[in-house]
Amino acid sequence: MVPPKANVVIIGAGVNGLSTAYHLALKGVKDIVVVEKEKFIAAGSTGLSAGGIRQQFSTEVNIKMAMYSVKKFEKFKEEMGEDIGFNQVGYLFLLTDPEDVELFRQSYNLQRSLGLEVEWLGPDEVRKRWPYINTEDVLAATFCPTDGYADPYSVANGYAKQARNLGVRIELETEVVGIKVEGGKVRGVQTTKGYIETPVVVNTAGPYARLVGKMIGVDIPVDPYRRQVFITDAFPDIPPSWPMTIDFKYHWYMRKEGPGLLMGMSDLTEPPSFNMNVDWSFMEKVVEHGIKRIPILEKARIMRGWAGLYEVTPDSQPIIDKIPGIEGFYCAVGFSGHGFMLSPATGLVMSELITEGRAISFDISDFRYNRFAEKEIAGEKHVI
Repeated sequence: MVPPKANVVIIGAGVNGLSTAYHLALKGVKDIVVVEKEKFIAAGSTGLSAGGIRQQFSTEVNIKMAMYSVKKFEKFKEEMGEDIGFNQVGYLFLLTDPEDVELFRQSYNLQRSLGLEVEWLGPDEVRKRWPYINTEDVLAATFCPTDGYADPYSVANGYAKQARNLGVRIELETEVVGIKVEGGKVRGVQTTKGYIETPVVVNTAGPYARLVGKMIGVDIPVDPYRRQVFITDAFPDIPPSWPMTIDFKYHWYMRKEGPGLLMGMSDLTEPPSFNMNVDWSFMEKVVEHGIKRIPILEKARIMRGWAGLYEVTPDSQPIIDKIPGIEGFYCAVGFSGHGFMLSPATGLVMSELITEGRAISFDISDFRYNRFAEKEIAGEKHVI
C-alpha cells in the first residue's frame, strides 16, 4: 500500500520525475512519493531513448539548460555514484537545404555568444575529418565536441538511488487513476494501491501527460509519437571515432552502439499514437537513407530494433510550469525528444518552481503552459 500522506506526489518514474524528486529532496523537502505504473523505473520514453546529449539548440533557454546538463553528466559518476557511460564523441549536423543553413547559422551565432564551443564546417572539412560520409549534397555542417550520448537507464538509476538515500519513496506498479481537486487546490491522488493525501502533484508522465491532465479537466497539449531505433552488428569498416551524425533535413541519425551502430529516423507522416511495435518495413527506409549518406553501411546487418514514444508539443518545447487555476499542480512534460538530455536542469528548475514559487537558475518563460493561446510562438527549430 502507498503511504496515506505525502508533501509531494510525482507521477512517472522516468528521468525527469526522478531528477525532480532528487532535487526536491536535496532542498530538504520531506515525504516525497514517486508513483510509476510499470514494474521498474525508466520503463517508458527514458529507457527506450537513443541517449543523445547535445547543446546545439536554436533557443537560448535550451542551450543554457543543455550546457548546464552536460557539466552535470560529466561529473555524474563523481557526484551521483553511477557510471552513465557518457561518451563525448560530439554531434555532427549535416545541412543539405539552404534554409537549414541559414537557420543553423543563426543558431551557431547564438550558441557561440553563450560560450558553447561549436564549429561551423564546410563540406570539404567534413570530408577530411570523416571520409566515410557522402558529402556530395552537403552545404555546411556544425560540430560540437562536448556533445555525445550516455545510458539513460543509468542516469535514471543514479537519481533514483540518491533520491531514496534522501528519503524519497518510489512506488512501482502503482498507477494513478484520479486526482482530487477541491476549491481550486490539489488535495490528493487516487492510485491502484490506495489514496495519497497531498497538496502538490507533479506531472512527469511523458507521453501520458495529456491523460493525467484530463483527470483534473486540464488539456495539456502533448501527443505521443512513435520513434524507432535499429542496431547493426559489428563489421570491420566501422571507424574508431564516430560522432553522433544527424542528417537534419531527413531527420536521420546514427552513432556507435557497442561493436555496432545505432540508427533511426523520424517518420513525420505517422499520426500520434501509443503504438510501440517495430515496423520492419520502415527499417528499410532508415537503412536505405543511411547507405546513401554513409556508403559503408551496405556491409552492415540489422540485429535488432525497438520503438519508443516522443512526447511532442505544438512548438517542440516542453511545458515546465505550475498550471494556472489549480494550486499545487505542476508539469514537466512535452520535451519532444529532448527530455533525457535536459534532465539535470529540469529537475533543478522544477525543485525551484515548487519550493520558491519560480525558477531561479533559468528563465523558463518559453515553457509556460498558456503560451499556446498566443499568436506567434518561436519554439525549438533543431528537432530530429
